[in-house]
Order: sequence, then structure tokens, then C-alpha cells
Amino acid sequence: MNDPLPVTRTTDHGTAKLMPDVDRDRAWLLTVDGAPQSYVDLDEPAHLEFEYTRRLGHVLDVVAEPGRALDVVHLGGGALSLPRYVAVTRPGSRQDVVEADRGLLELVSEQLPLPRDANIALHAADARDWLEKAPTASADVVLADVFSGARVPAHLTSAAYVREAGRVLRDGGVYLANLPDAAPFAFLRSQLATLASVFEELVLIAEPGVLRGRRFGNAVLVAGRRPVDVAVLTRLTAADAFPARVEHGAGLREFIGGARPVRDEDAVPSPEPPDGAFGIG
Repeated sequence: MNDPLPVTRTTDHGTAKLMPDVDRDRAWLLTVDGAPQSYVDLDEPAHLEFEYTRRLGHVLDVVAEPGRALDVVHLGGGALSLPRYVAVTRPGSRQDVVEADRGLLELVSEQLPLPRDANIALHAADARDWLEKAPTASADVVLADVFSGARVPAHLTSAAYVREAGRVLRDGGVYLANLPDAAPFAFLRSQLATLASVFEELVLIAEPGVLRGRRFGNAVLVAGRRPVDVAVLTRLTAADAFPARVEHGAGLREFIGGARPVRDEDAVPSPEPPDGAFGIG
């Protein structure tokens, strides 16, 4: 049998490449313009390769009792790693994936097809536009992992956008976001302050070296109107192959400091990552 070959395609927003993993059968890495975006193992969809996706997976594991089906909105699609994860860990879940790059959705659907019973609907649309049209109280989780190039778009960083996410969530629902930053964390602090203007409960998960200002990296933000199980989340993230720290309560309020919620007119994209921050090899 011939080994699978890389697939490269120009999509609406860049050049996407699917590369087979030589160490795992039917596993693929998706890059867009050379930056790693997603990793999928078609035989083991519960395997999450990237550090930040593992942390998002831990949160998805604790937002409801194990195995309970959820209604999840994913803003940003990539190779659909987390929708596949939810489909196998929480069978019966209904999921919507909103991805602005129609060509990328088509590539992933063709090359890495979803199981027929996955109940995952794909929407080629701008994340905020789609969210503003979504029904009120229709989701248990809204998960934002949206990048234009290597930056989170400005229109997905404001209080008006966060209010829309809060409107779409049911009582007890949870908003999750993957956000990149580095010390002195002006962007991350402003995003936490923005979330705090809508949600009562906040949690920050990040690699200790990032929080100590040693390098640029991803942080996972968790926001809701009810507490998540921080003790279990702390154990899961500390025991992971890529250990992380969980910040909440007074420590997180101190981290936010005097940062203010972001208005639409003041919104800016996340900072440009330094060269090589998310490169391969």
C-alpha cells in the first residue's frame, strides 16, 4: 500500500497543506500559510496533539457530567479536531462549526471526512455574523478558536461580541477561547476584563513559562455564569503531558489589574507572534 501524500490547496484565506504523520496511521497535520492549525487522527479522534487543544479538551470534559451530550458552537474550524473529540467523548452532541474559509472547509471535508453519525453542521461564515443570527439560549458551549493568519481578528475581541456569545449560551453554559499573547499581557488582560463584563466566573489556563513571561504562547480562557470544577480541571492540566497552570479567583483578578473591557471602536487583533513561535520543527 502506498504511503499517503501531502495535499496542498489554495483556499479563500491562504495556502492550506495536509501532511500525513509518519508515526501514526491516518493522522494528519493541517498548516495554513506554514503555521500549524490542527492535528487529526482519524482512527483516534479523542487524541489531541496540540497543547492548547488538550487544555480545551480538559475543559470540555468537566463542563458537564461525563458522556452527557452537549450543544456546542465552534467558532473557527481548522481540521475539526475538537468537534471530532466532542462527538466521540459525548455521543449524541449537536455541533455547529463556523469557519470563514469555505475552501478550507471543503478541503477538510474531502480529505478528512467526518463520521456519518457525527451530527456536526459546517457553516462557511464570519464567526460574529453567524453568532449574531444564532438563536438565544441555544448552546451549552461556545468555543472560539478563530485566527486570521496568526492573529485573532479584532471584531472578535470586543464586549459587544462577548455579549452575543453570552446571549447564545444557555443558563450554565460556558464560553471558551484560545488566545495568544506574551508578557506584559496587555491583550490577554483586556480580554479577561472584557469577559468579566459579561460573565461572573473566569478561569485562565496556560503553560507556566508563558505566564512567567518567558515566551509567547496560547492561553485558554473559560467564562461562565456558574463555576466550573476548578479542582478537577487543575488536576487534569497538571497531570497532562504538557502541564499547565490554572488561575482563578483573587489571583486572576490581580492579573487583570486595571485592564478595561474592549469597545468595538477600540478593538485590535491579538499581537503578531514572533518568528518561529508556532513553526514546525
